[in-house]
Parts: sequence; structure tokens; C-alpha cells
Amino acid sequence: MGRKVVLVGCGNMGYAMLKGWLAAGELAAGDVTVVEPNEELRNRAAAHAVTALADANALNAADLVVFAVKPQVIRDVVPAYRRFAPDAAFVSVAAGIGVAVFEEVLGREAAVIRCMPNTPAAIGKGMMVVFSNPNVSSGMKAFVDRLLATSGAVATIEDEALMDAVTAVSGSGPAYVFHFIECLTAAGEKAGLPKETAAKLAMQTVYGAACLARDSGEDPGTLREQVTSPNGTTAAALAVLMDDERLSELVSEAVEAAKQRSIELGR
Repeated sequence: MGRKVVLVGCGNMGYAMLKGWLAAGELAAGDVTVVEPNEELRNRAAAHAVTALADANALNAADLVVFAVKPQVIRDVVPAYRRFAPDAAFVSVAAGIGVAVFEEVLGREAAVIRCMPNTPAAIGKGMMVVFSNPNVSSGMKAFVDRLLATSGAVATIEDEALMDAVTAVSGSGPAYVFHFIECLTAAGEKAGLPKETAAKLAMQTVYGAACLARDSGEDPGTLREQVTSPNGTTAAALAVLMDDERLSELVSEAVEAAKQRSIELGR
């Protein structure tokens, strides 16, 4: 408590993070300043009793600056905060923007943390993966982890190059799951179920299975075996999905395609 945090950008992700910090008690409203040029977004931040500014000119102090803006505007936005380096730390949730970009703009001594979130972070169920440059203190790392944990689970990587794989698995991963729900719903309809019933069954089944996988303490393979009776209905379905590792190969190809595209976009 007591650290001065500046949140730059209060769109969907920034606003979700702000609400999480305050609701969890990790920050008091007086500890946060939001910088957001859009008046409507600025007003909704101010409704939480935080200071909301249209630009960075009125800022006097910052211990931590969190950039929650789109990647394409990073180089335009970040220079206004250089005056807080190297004393302040900087966190970015802008996809595809490497630490080197921030070091170039903020100075080589700047403490920079790169975070790859995913969309479920908007409801506190996200996956937040972080990489820190050597200038970030252990105390600041712990503080940032606590803030990010209000948006979901937090994992750390020591090699920034792994961010491309992170993007392919957890960053893009929600879309894979959404598509599986679409496919399972369509298959249910094809099998004769009404559309609304098929959609409800598919949605709740994926949700329940994910919760069980997370909370049971068993690995997914064991859980799969537990629900698969020999020569039963599940076994018949898995024979299709697992024949010649069809699903495994397809998912691997999808993740590799996303990883390669992430590498291309980061150049």
C-alpha cells in the first residue's frame, strides 16, 4: 500500500485491472491515477474515486506506470513517462511489444515488466504471463504479481523469446476454446438437439470440465481415463478424436501457426 500507480489507458483491459486492484484491496483509490484521453472512459474511472487525467502533463509522481493501450500507439504514448525513469517501474500489457522497445524510449536503466494477458482477465479469470528485465527489483516484482493476480493466474518466464509460445497458447487460446464450444454446439444440433439446448450443454460441459481439471488435483489424462468406460460411448468418441493423434496434431499445428505469426509481428 502507498505506492503511487499510474494506469495509462482505461479501455476494457485497463478498466478491468483497475476494478480488480480496488476490489481486492491491493490499492486504495488515492494510490491510483488514470490517464485516459477519452472523456467517457475517464469518467468511469473517476467514478471509482481515483484521479483521472486527460494526459500525463499533470502527473507529479509515479512508482509504477502500467501501460494498457493498444500496441500501435505505444511509441507515441510512452515518451511522456520517461521523466519517471529509472525510479519508477513500468508494466506493459501491449501484445507483441518487446522490452527492448521500452528500454529504447525510457532508457536502458528503466525497470520494465512485459505482461501477456488474455481476454478472460476482464472477468478476473485470465492468464497473466510476465517477463521482467534485470532492472526490476524483487519487491516490485512481488507487488506487480499481486496486482496482476486480481485479474487471474500469474506465471513468470525467464526468457522473453518464450512470449511467442505464450501468445500462441494462452493469449490466443481462448479463441480455440470458443471455437470448440461452437463445434460441440453444432454437433449437438446435428445429433438432433434443439439449438438452445445444444448450446447450453456445450457451454456448461466445457466450463465444468475446466473447473474439474483445475480443482481436482488430477492431471487431464487421468480425468479423461476416469470418464472413459471400456467400449462405452466416450471411448467411441475418443477413438475418433485420438486416432493417429488427430486432435493432438491439429492443436499442435494451430499453436505453431500462432507462434510463427507472433514472431513475424514482433519483427
